Amino acid sequence: MEYIYPKVGALHRPDNTTTFTVWAPQKQRVELMIPGHSPEVMQKDAFGYWSLTLRDVGPDTRYTFRIDDKNGFPDPASRSQPEGVHKASAVVDNAFTWDDSNWKGLPLSDMIIYELHVGTFTTAGTFDGVASRLDYLESLGINAIELMPVAQFPGNRNWGYDGVYPYAVQHSYGGVTGLKNLVNESHKRGIAVILDVVYNHQGPEGNYFNEFAPYFTDKYKTFWGSAINFDDAFCDGVRNFYWQNALMWLDEFHIDGLRMDAVHAIWDFSASHFISGLTERVAALKQQTEKEKVLIAEFDLNNPRYINPTSKGGYGMNGQWIDEFHHAVHALVTGEKDGYYEDFGSAKHLAKAIQDCYVYTGEWSVHRKRLFGVMPDNPYSQFVVFAQNHDQVGNRKLGDRLANQLSFEALKLVATTVLLAPQVPMLFMGEEYGEKKPFQYFISHTDEALVEMVRKGRKEEFGYFKWEGEVPDPQGEETFKQCTLRWNMDYDPFNTHLFKFYQFLIQLRKSHPALQSDRRDSVQVYHNERSNVISYIRKNGSSHLLIILNFDDAIASFTPPDVISSGVKIFDSAGLLWNGPGELAATIIHLNEPLLLHPHSAVAFEY
Repeated sequence: MEYIYPKVGALHRPDNTTTFTVWAPQKQRVELMIPGHSPEVMQKDAFGYWSLTLRDVGPDTRYTFRIDDKNGFPDPASRSQPEGVHKASAVVDNAFTWDDSNWKGLPLSDMIIYELHVGTFTTAGTFDGVASRLDYLESLGINAIELMPVAQFPGNRNWGYDGVYPYAVQHSYGGVTGLKNLVNESHKRGIAVILDVVYNHQGPEGNYFNEFAPYFTDKYKTFWGSAINFDDAFCDGVRNFYWQNALMWLDEFHIDGLRMDAVHAIWDFSASHFISGLTERVAALKQQTEKEKVLIAEFDLNNPRYINPTSKGGYGMNGQWIDEFHHAVHALVTGEKDGYYEDFGSAKHLAKAIQDCYVYTGEWSVHRKRLFGVMPDNPYSQFVVFAQNHDQVGNRKLGDRLANQLSFEALKLVATTVLLAPQVPMLFMGEEYGEKKPFQYFISHTDEALVEMVRKGRKEEFGYFKWEGEVPDPQGEETFKQCTLRWNMDYDPFNTHLFKFYQFLIQLRKSHPALQSDRRDSVQVYHNERSNVISYIRKNGSSHLLIILNFDDAIASFTPPDVISSGVKIFDSAGLLWNGPGELAATIIHLNEPLLLHPHSAVAFEY
């Protein structure tokens, strides 16, 4: 008979009973410790799960575990850490009145994603603060928000990738109820919610997991610390722990999708990879709930294995982030060639990113000093592209955004490049109105030795680059405070015009028939290597668009591809409507007639 893994953590029921379950297969005695009560000895099953059900134990009851006479450990599957990562866990009330029953979710192909950090998106720094801006996001045209990790981390300031308790919702953000309310309110507005989760490592401060079981392994190393044990001795309990976690977000919290951080650092040489097991379970949940659930990978490998279906030997995830698209755009528009940007900088790289998704598909990489990548044949809707995100802004020395580096015209060009690309577009909070406040790396650890390690690591991380200025102190509260969005669109024409331009492009993307296909044969890119002008055709049935991007800082002459006999212009980023210098490109194109294009401009023709 197949073993059914129990749900880990503290499960509270309406009758005011709570079942506590923790996995500790090698321990001889586990006791539940509740302040004011005698220790309660738990019972162990054959697979190492210790359980105990108590009556009259309600929400907010604090508890820890005594493990073989060692005291005071929080629950690895804690749902709440109200006093931080070192103190007792708390029982939570899972009851919530949902009114999103008509919401069926969104496929990745339909998404316009908006990445945000809960703590800096508003001055409130909470889920309620995010909810207060949902009407704004809806007016922009966003239909999916992606939350940076919200699992409990040390202190009140963190990107979230130092999370220690994967099941516990960050208390300072608003906890379980705050997150459920945000999801519920988002769904009422037709906005999906994607949650960033970290299954490749756990933060060091407050991490007591090894006191319970072998959650980590020395077989592999990660950039961030010990690798999680997905294929070593006792790995079954670890795999179950994270599968349950993923399903908790998708089921109990009604989350629509997970963005999985750095999946290439999920080391697993099992016959069935951890991610394959996850995609199978998510597919079953999707069938059961009749709601869309998506899994998006972040990984630094030009290999579609993670997003290929299992029938093709893949892991079955729905999509992946494409950092190379960002690198190609950034290096071309800013001229930066340091660090990993040394592999980019030419218009040909961006042309390849638009056409192929991966830039390196077997070519020599100067930065990696080896041949890199393979050619994917997946639909465009499996690739998420962006010009900015938390990594690509926050991992700059000063956390400076493109709005600090580029002209207004260049910002509109970048917006067009992302939003009219055949891939799924993602924006980073504030990008749509040209936010100029930085987004920097910040923490609030209590371990001074750890703080110094982080400070040192941040300085060493920028060794590849020739950026000027001092690295902001990640522990400093001011570093965190200056990252909160300014929200100054209402009185700055620069911001207002850029916001309206983003609105227009998003609506165009949603409504124009030519932009609705994700087939590989629906896009044809044209680029002359002596030019900084990229053009491409997007087609769907009888509907066709020619999109032209001029990345030159001078007026360019461009002759449309000879497959186009005539066409009518439907937008020009240089137009006065968009606060530009005025339209230079002709309104109608004809066969073999060249066009003049303003520097850093984008135009589109329907034909």
